[in-house]
Amino acid sequence: MHPSQQAASQPDTPAVIMADTGEQLTYRELDALSNRIANWFRSLGLAPRDHIAILLENCIEYMPIVWAAQRSGLVYTAISTHLLHEEVAYIVANSRSRLLITSDRFADLAASVREASPQLEFAAMLRANTDAFDDFEAVIAAHPETPIADEEAGVQMLYSSGTTGRPKGVLSLRPSGTPIDEILPMPLALVSAFGIGGGTVYLSPAPLYHAAPLTFCTVAQALGATIVIMPKFDPELALASIERFSVTHSQWVPIMFVRMLKLPEDVRAGYDLSSLQVAIHAAAPCPVDIKQRMIEWWGPRLAEYYASTEGAGFTAIDSANWLTHKGSVGQPVNCQIHIVDDDGKPAPTGEVGTVYFSGNPQKFEYFDEPEKTAQSYLGDWATVGDVGYVDDEGFLYLTDRKHYMIISGGVNIYPQEVEDLLVSHDQVADAAVFGLPDPEFGERVHAVVQPLEGMTDGEALEAELIGYLRERLSHIKVPRSIDFDAALPRHDNGKLYKRRLVERYKAAAPG
Repeated sequence: MHPSQQAASQPDTPAVIMADTGEQLTYRELDALSNRIANWFRSLGLAPRDHIAILLENCIEYMPIVWAAQRSGLVYTAISTHLLHEEVAYIVANSRSRLLITSDRFADLAASVREASPQLEFAAMLRANTDAFDDFEAVIAAHPETPIADEEAGVQMLYSSGTTGRPKGVLSLRPSGTPIDEILPMPLALVSAFGIGGGTVYLSPAPLYHAAPLTFCTVAQALGATIVIMPKFDPELALASIERFSVTHSQWVPIMFVRMLKLPEDVRAGYDLSSLQVAIHAAAPCPVDIKQRMIEWWGPRLAEYYASTEGAGFTAIDSANWLTHKGSVGQPVNCQIHIVDDDGKPAPTGEVGTVYFSGNPQKFEYFDEPEKTAQSYLGDWATVGDVGYVDDEGFLYLTDRKHYMIISGGVNIYPQEVEDLLVSHDQVADAAVFGLPDPEFGERVHAVVQPLEGMTDGEALEAELIGYLRERLSHIKVPRSIDFDAALPRHDNGKLYKRRLVERYKAAAPG
């Protein structure tokens, strides 16, 4: 299972298509281009286990670069294009990357990162407009399309989102000499669970630097699917792409559902979505009301899973089971779930605690951070710090990350519950809820809301939203105050970088 095998069996099948332009690479072309890039890697002296960094927008060259690194035995790190200089420089240095591949879109950022990264020996730029970087297209053209002689499987090392602190490199290192057609068991099980394989047309509307899109696209191509990549998420282009390319499978994050649902009714009804068999979603808990409305619109085609960059374990749930277990992220697949209390002991059924997984043969480590790695394991059980509970039937329900729990007057408050209600309001585009210091209660609940365009009377909207929440929540969970912001720090991967908001508000607090 590898694109090189697909190039032999179905050479003219599209391997990747860009949703906006229709530009495509067949499997023959994907294999040839990845071979050229792999030969270039070897010409630079890059050997198996060496690290490279990729700072690119979604583009037609992205997957050939990934497959070149994979067949060269390299450890490749895709970096978020929304990060600032200090954040990118940290990842490049921490990953010990010897090569950076970027594009003219990030010329200034890449130049500053290169200057700050003495261990970075090589740097190449797509559409290079400066002599400071090798011209990617020119150097690739100088190398043959034949495979390198010492192929072995490389592996991605992506960084945790950094929503709660410094990002951590997540590595599942493979034995030396692993064949290039051997897929790690957890990604294979995850992708196969949704019926993705030969004949699939898979729409990826999210940035490829994120774990889920990159993992699904690589495994889907290994299995012979056609992937359709959006340059960036646009709600109407997403619907148009399903119709234009007869998409059978797709993957979303909840904020994409919110934005598609808030399109005008005639726009939503104007596209033929009949080819779509499965609409997968993950990355963040989906508000119950939003998911209910999506099922009403698209039918019982929604399939949800819960997993992480670390690959500690995963759960899955289809529409039928979700409708009888609303709010659940499903039952475990190829693993077991354990809910652990603050004393490190198993919690009773229905009681909230930290979510651990066991039974996954794929172990992870945080690169060069043995203490953080050790903190993620309780014996053979692994966690990424999420909090939730399991019901009598073994369905998992997430409440929030431990880091974001608010303790007000001795009561534990999980912001996700409040955020879900806020984004369900028809005047709200996005919302973040977190705790601020309070002299009486320890912490008080605060919200920052991104209103829909055209909503200008903040005072009236604040009163309306607080009243809306008071009708649906116990009063202690309702924000004591709501501020408004034109855009929250939510990246295209669906993750809300709440840490940046919290830091801003705490810095502005008196004393």
